[in-house]
Amino acid sequence: MRARSFSHVGITVSDFNKAVRFYWDVFGCPLVGVADTPPERVRTFFGVAGEAPRCKIGWIRVPGGAVLEIFEFKPDKPPVVVPWNQVGLTHISFNVRNLNRWHDYLTSKGVVCISRPERSPRGHSFFFAKDLDGNLIELMDLGYMYYVLQWLGPLGGWLFRRGMYKEYYK
Repeated sequence: MRARSFSHVGITVSDFNKAVRFYWDVFGCPLVGVADTPPERVRTFFGVAGEAPRCKIGWIRVPGGAVLEIFEFKPDKPPVVVPWNQVGLTHISFNVRNLNRWHDYLTSKGVVCISRPERSPRGHSFFFAKDLDGNLIELMDLGYMYYVLQWLGPLGGWLFRRGMYKEYYK
């Protein structure tokens, strides 16, 4: 058994409409679905207490096929900073081209960029920004590796499982 593809990542936002506008205006990701969850399900499935808790769920499609699933809960809890060394999710990432232009573009839109573009030892470049609620977004330019991973990714996985990364599959 194996997964067919990456489907989505879920993030909780403080303001549904502002989050939809942010991901559309900044990244060109359209809202493709919305659902309001009944209070009883919000209590039982999500474990949110309150007299009439609410949850609005939206699906935002990212170019390339992945989806951001956004949740707005009422009542909500304030955001917390997630330390890198805490087990759990830390950030989402978008593949882009021309990081310097992206950095300038995001800055001009008022988006908080917490680093300048930098090159990793393996050749790709990246930097981090924050959405309206402080969720970390990594912008990554894989360069030529984008095409290598797209076309040779399955073959590379097969080779690496049997070669240099064999120890991780024991």
